[in-house]
This record gives sequence, C-alpha cells and structure tokens, in this order.
Amino acid sequence: MELNNKIKSWPEAAARLIAVAAGREPADLVIKGGKWVNVHSREVLEGHDIAVAEGRFAAIAPDLSSAIGPDTEVIEANGRYMVPGLCDAHMHIESGMLTPAEFAAAVIPHGTTSMFTDPHEIANVLGLEGVKMMHDEALMQPVNIFTQMPSCAPSAPGLETTGFEITPEDVAAAMQWPGIVGLGEMMNFPGVVAGDPKMLAEIAATQNSGKTVGGHYASPDLGAAFRAYVAGGPADDHEGTCEADAIARVRQGMRSMMRLGSAWYDVETQITAVTEKGLDPRNFILCTDDCHSGTLIHEGHMNRVYRHAVACGAEPLVALQMCTINTATHFGLERELGSITPGRRADLILTSDLATLPVEQVIARGKTVAKDGKLLVECPHYDWPDSARNTVHLGKTLNASDFEISAPEGANTVTARVIGVVENQAPTKALTAELDVTDGLAQPDTAKDIAQIALVERHQGTGGVTNGFVAGFGYKGRMAMGSTVAHDSHHMIVVGTDREMMAACANALGKMGGGISVWKDGVEIAAVPLPIAGLMSDDPAATVADRAGKMVQAMADCGCTLNNAYMQHSLLALVVIPEIRISDLGLVDVMRFELTELFT
Repeated sequence: MELNNKIKSWPEAAARLIAVAAGREPADLVIKGGKWVNVHSREVLEGHDIAVAEGRFAAIAPDLSSAIGPDTEVIEANGRYMVPGLCDAHMHIESGMLTPAEFAAAVIPHGTTSMFTDPHEIANVLGLEGVKMMHDEALMQPVNIFTQMPSCAPSAPGLETTGFEITPEDVAAAMQWPGIVGLGEMMNFPGVVAGDPKMLAEIAATQNSGKTVGGHYASPDLGAAFRAYVAGGPADDHEGTCEADAIARVRQGMRSMMRLGSAWYDVETQITAVTEKGLDPRNFILCTDDCHSGTLIHEGHMNRVYRHAVACGAEPLVALQMCTINTATHFGLERELGSITPGRRADLILTSDLATLPVEQVIARGKTVAKDGKLLVECPHYDWPDSARNTVHLGKTLNASDFEISAPEGANTVTARVIGVVENQAPTKALTAELDVTDGLAQPDTAKDIAQIALVERHQGTGGVTNGFVAGFGYKGRMAMGSTVAHDSHHMIVVGTDREMMAACANALGKMGGGISVWKDGVEIAAVPLPIAGLMSDDPAATVADRAGKMVQAMADCGCTLNNAYMQHSLLALVVIPEIRISDLGLVDVMRFELTELFT
C-alpha cells in the first residue's frame, strides 16, 4: 500500500520556502487581503497576505505581491479571517460509524484539518492488525490524521474478555510506524496507580520514543490515587466533568482536554477554570472524543466545539488556541501545524465571522479541499480484507431462554442492582430496584423505567450471554435494541423489554455481520449495518447518518427520550467508567473494580 507522502518535510522544503519568503521565487499559492488570526500572539492582524509553497506556509506579510508568478494560484480573502485549520486532540473515528476515509470526508468541510485518533475500538476486535489498517487508511488522507497506539485492550484485565489483547511489545512495535504520535488513553487507571508492570511498560515504550502518553482518569478521587496516576506519566485527560477536575489536572502538569461529543457535554462545566478562575488557557484543549455520523453531517465537528466554547464565555481567540496551537504543542507538533506561521503545513480556514465561524473555504497542505460546505477532494479507501468484515461469531442461534434471569428459589420479588443511565454523561449510577418474579424469573418493569440488558459474547462464538437490568431509557411495549458497538470490548449489547425480541435482535445482528438493530412488536424497524469489525461502514457519512437518524427515531418510537441515547447504549459495557457496568464476565462494580452479584 502506498501511504500519503504528498507533503515534503520542513527540511526538504526549506530552500524553496526561504526563496519564496525572500521574494526570489514565486509561491504556489497566495491568499490576498485577509485578517491574519495569529494564535501565537493571540491577535488579529488586518490586511495581510499569505504565501504558500510545497504545501507549507512560506511567508505572511501585508503585501506579498512579489510572490505572485504566472503560475501562482491567487485567492482573494476580501477581508475575511484567515484561521488555522482546526485540530481534534482526542477522538475515536469508529464512534462515527465510519472508516477514516469517510470520517475525513465528513469533517473536512467543517474545517477540521488535523485529528489525533485512538483506534482502541478496532484494537479490541482485531488487535494490532486492525490498528495498522486504521493507521494506513489515515495516512492516505488529504488532511492530517495521526494515530495514538491503543493502550488498553482489555481496558480492565480480569473484568472483561476482548477479541485480542494489546501487549507492551505491540506498543513498542507501533511506536516505529510513521503515523503514530503517542499512546492512546490509559484507561486502566487502577493499574497505573497500583504500578502494574504491563501498563508501566507501555508508558515507558512511548516515552522512550519521545511521544505523548494519553490519559483517562475516570474517577472523582483527586487525592493520592490521582497524584499517583499523574506520576505514572499520562500527559492529558479528557474525563473531567467539573471545574475542579480541570483545575486539578492543569495544576499537576497535565493538559485538560474538554470534550463536546454527541453525548458528552463537559466543556461548559470546566471552561470556567479559564473564563472565571483565570487559569492559563494554553493548558486547556478542546476535543470531541465521540461523535456519531449524524452529528458530523448536521451539526459539525470541531467548529461545533469551538462555537460551544465561545457560547460558554470563552474569548474567540482563546477558544481558537484551544483547538489549534494548544493541541499541536501538546503532541510536540507546534513547528509542524496548529498556526499560520512560516514552515507549518498550510492548513487554514477562510471565514467571515470569528465568533460563529462559518467555514467558507478550507485549505489543507496548500490545496483547497472544501468550499461552502462541499468536499472538493478524494478521500482514498483502504482495501479492507475479509478478516475485518467477518467478526460477529455468536456460536449458535439465540432464543428467549438465553435472556432469562433466574431468581433465587421461592422468591416472589428480588432486589436487583440496576445500571442507571445519566443523560449527556459517560458515568452511570449504581441503582437498586425491587422487581417482580414470574415463574421463577426476575422481570423488567417498564413502569419503573427498568429494562433488561444483555451482553452477548461475539468474538469467540462461546454462546455466552450475561443478563442484568438498566434504567433510564424510557422504553415501553415489546421492544429490543442491539449493537455490536459496545465500548470497549465490543461484544454485543442488547437492551429490551421482551426476551423474544432480544433474541431476534441478537440473531439479526449476527446475520448482518455487525451494526445496530431495533425491534418493536416482532419486527425490525431500523438497522445500521456496520460490516467492518462490527464498528464501521465504508459507505458515505450522509448514508450512514440517514440510517442512524432512522435508528434514533426507532428508539423514540419505542419510548426513549434521552439525548443521543445510542451513545449511552454503546457505553453500558465500558468497565473503566463508574459506577456500574456489564461485561461478558458479569456485572462490574467500577468503584471497586470487581465483579458483583446482580441480586443484593
């Protein structure tokens, strides 16, 4: 496979850049008469031109007419703002249900020109081979997609079983790949705190390569455990949900990554550390973490996060720093991207308003890649092999009896532990509820908004099903919803009010080869096929978004009223975020990091 090498390195381009800046040679591109948004000095300088050569910025000055030759492309800015291309500091491409190529095609028109991705979803399904596939397709794109080598597959050893495991040897090998920029979020924070040799070996391999260790500290404890985690080496964290979290991370030398995804709304509650407490904004970064295709098509990407930060009180130039230069600096790439300054990759946006940031033209590596919301370049696809497309192995045809929950003998009621969904947040609540027993089986209770949840093993074909209860979706009637997107182990999660519907839903997903299926009254009413690893489609984002929109409507038709409930559904097996989750091994108490019984 031929990887993307369309842009020369700075040293390779230096002679030409110098000649253009000195006026000795013409530029490839000159943008005339714009407002230069300088994120280094945090100022807007009117009446400037930009000269580009070899895909990099050569010079920025009030008049660069001398750089215009007979073959130079000239773009008239007409007084518009010239803004650095936006950077997403932490994200999972798989969450968009798209391959890297289609994700890039979706976000380029929104002004995103650099992404820092952690493909730990596919790592759980296909291991290092899957990571390499994501890495290779990323490098084929016309924008910058850097890969962080996943750190935790499984995310919590002993509490879940994955399709593959990531080892320190895998991490050390990946650090030599051209597109690897660091280690993905270190989710096993109890392991780091306890000094687990495997986790420390992965961190050491990353630091010995001079690359950045991503963090994931999903605990409200900001005492000794937090201090121990920071001492272990993670350099950033995106799991903060309140101002105190953001402040604690920055004070300990981490970068506070504040996320606005499809379901995570953690910017407003943390950005007050800058807007009200006055902390240095250069240590704060904006990101998305997880955005599904519908959000990308209808609302935007990093431009959406930027606008939200401004709406939450951040000054526009400060918010821009948080999604450009701050990100580049954090990953050691300040001399390569993140600003409109000489030598950097020529990634920029032309916009007529700084606060609302309408993305009118997007330039990446010196080429116009989108204009007025339309993609103007090709985003090449990787040739995904059959091994990546046949990953759902149920081992048998499931039936209603696989979803039965036997109560203690002789019981008329049971007190069950229940996973409580929290709208717009990743954490869950550990609830309890008294449930009726019929014919020896514990029953869900839609009157109490309690449905049944099942984790169906899909990697090894064991036929295993773990059953429990979940509250908060609002489901009514006879229904089931299932998904092979089940962070992070990516087995199959089925939530329903009827065991027959749950079995039908699981079997449909098996035949589909992975994706999402919604059933109501004996009929499948929505489906989103995700044939690649059971996580992604290589169809265009608009097509996937349309299917996803119908899926969301189907959930609503079943009684669900939660915002972005699918994202909540997909995280019910994420055994590293409190308070309670489900895995193929049982119900997991994430506050204690141990398996627990369903009935109290």
